[in-house]
Amino acid sequence: MQQKPSDARVKRMFARDRVWAFAAVFALWCVYAFAFWQLYVSQNEPGVLWALGIGGSLVLLFNTASIIAMILHYAQDKDHIYRLDIYYLDEMKRAKG
Repeated sequence: MQQKPSDARVKRMFARDRVWAFAAVFALWCVYAFAFWQLYVSQNEPGVLWALGIGGSLVLLFNTASIIAMILHYAQDKDHIYRLDIYYLDEMKRAKG
């Protein structure tokens, strides 16, 4: 089966989206870690720290899991998702001249 010219573009777009998704998750983990550390140094009440730690951990867990699930879905269906994007990007370029 001959490869279509847009296959390289699909792979590049998927790779770029995957990098940005993992970067967003990494940034979220850094923000939560910094916020928890700041609260840990200034807060004297251990019950509050436990509640915030458990709540923050659940938020991080679910957000990380959802991003991983999204990337796995995109990997399975990337041809359909990105070919449509490429089609409309090419149409916009043609319309501009």
